[in-house]
Order: sequence, then structure tokens, then C-alpha cells
Amino acid sequence: MQNRFEVNRRTATAVLAGGLVSGHESRTLNAAIETKREEPLTLGMGTYATKVLKTEKAISLISDTGFDSVELTVNAGWDAAPENMPAQRRVEISQQLKASGLHLTSLMEHTVPSKDNAKAAENLQRIQRAASLSRDLATHEPPVIQTVLGGGKWEEQKNLFVDRVSKWGEAAAKFGVTVLVKPHRGAAMSTPADGVWLVEKINNKHVRLCYDYSHFIYRDLDLVKTIHQAAPYTQHIAIKDTVKSPDGGFQFVLPGEAGTIDYVKLLQTFYDDGYRGDICCEVSGMVWS
Repeated sequence: MQNRFEVNRRTATAVLAGGLVSGHESRTLNAAIETKREEPLTLGMGTYATKVLKTEKAISLISDTGFDSVELTVNAGWDAAPENMPAQRRVEISQQLKASGLHLTSLMEHTVPSKDNAKAAENLQRIQRAASLSRDLATHEPPVIQTVLGGGKWEEQKNLFVDRVSKWGEAAAKFGVTVLVKPHRGAAMSTPADGVWLVEKINNKHVRLCYDYSHFIYRDLDLVKTIHQAAPYTQHIAIKDTVKSPDGGFQFVLPGEAGTIDYVKLLQTFYDDGYRGDICCEVSGMVWS
């Protein structure tokens, strides 16, 4: 069967390698995709690694480089955290985003479910503030909020996750925003199967998945199989590479740097499974911190 989605491997690798070299190179991935689709995939960059920059500066850098979209990190301690965003600044950043042509596709807010009710209430407030920020900054559809769920053992934590995350989804829904949970290497929720179980158990369209194969590679979790499993619920894709460390652990590196993940296959498979969202380059804390 002829592919509807063809990406030049060399071009894609150059773009995904995190080499913020020129606007032309960053645009070539979308230009290289030959398809009759109505909605293209977008190639974005997150601000997780730009903690030292003002949000306005980070947006300008990402726009000037030529990306289609941006994910703003709104964790406590980052410049774009809701508490650093008074009303007028929200208006100005929204205007900057629209003028730049960047789609704001996601807010990264790593809020971990807690057994402690007081802490859980604080976390719920963070989700509410992030959802309000999402609505205020939206350039198109309100950006999703994506988070991981922290450590522990899946069987011991999963019912807590259902309780806490369901409340997050209900809170976000009031703003027309969706909360995404990301299965993470070494976390309690660490596989697509875990994520699908949680989403189906909560049964709220405002709770969905973020997919990141860097957390599944080297774990006998096949790329194509995990995509087929997660795709029906996936609303955001993060990309970075993973390499094995000499001590037997794992190191996250820039997307495309190690060549350990077949991004052509990843994009092709997700596209064939109906995905029409963002592909966001993530620079791990293992790289920038």
C-alpha cells in the first residue's frame, strides 16, 4: 500500500535532533510530508529547558527558529507559571503568540497526585489555575495540560490516580481544557496500558494521554504496538531520545541525537491511526540541568 505520509529520513532527523539551526530546517518536516490531509501535524518546541528565559524571549526564539508550535512549561518556578501571569501579561503573550503564528498546543504542569488531602487540594488548585491560563493564552483551541503522575507501584497507586485525576478532569472541563497524563519510565504509571486503563476508568473526554516513546524503549514495548494501543486516547506527542548508560541506567538526550527511535515510523503510524496533533520536541532535564 502506498504511504500517504512520506518524510525524508535525513530531513526529519535533522529537524528532530534538537538543532535549532535555522527556520528553514525546522519548517522542512511539514514541507516534506506529502499527503492529502486537511489538518497537518505540527512540529513544536517546549520551554522546559528555557527556565532562565522570560516567556516572551523563549517564544521569540522558538518562532524565529521556525517551529509551528510551542509548549509552555508552567510548573512552579518557571516564568510562565500562572502566579507569574497577571491579566495584562496574559493578554500581551497571547497577542505575541498570534502575531508569531505559533500554535500554543500544550502547558506542562507536573502536578503529582497526593494521598494527603490538603496537598491534593493544592494540586487541584494548580490544575484550575493552569486551565484558566490555558483559556486566556489560547491561540486556537485551548492548549492541553500535560503532567506525569509520580512514583510508587501501579497496583498500589492506580485507585488514588483515578480519584485525583478524575477531579482534575472535572475542573479543567469547566474551562474547556483537557488534562493529559503521561506514562513515564520508572513511575507508577509507566506503560501505555496503564494510561489507557486510567483514561477508560475515569471515562471523561477531558482526561486523555500524552505519548512519549522515550519512556518505553528498551522495555520490550514495541513502538508500533504501543502507538496502536495509545493512539485512540492520545492528544499530544512528546519526543526525545533515550540511550543506555554504562551503569545500566538510561539517559535522555535530544530528539534524533542518538538515532534510537524511528521517528518516520512513529509519525507514519500515528498518522495512519488518525492522530492530527502536535509533535513536541522536549529537552530533558538530563540535558539542560
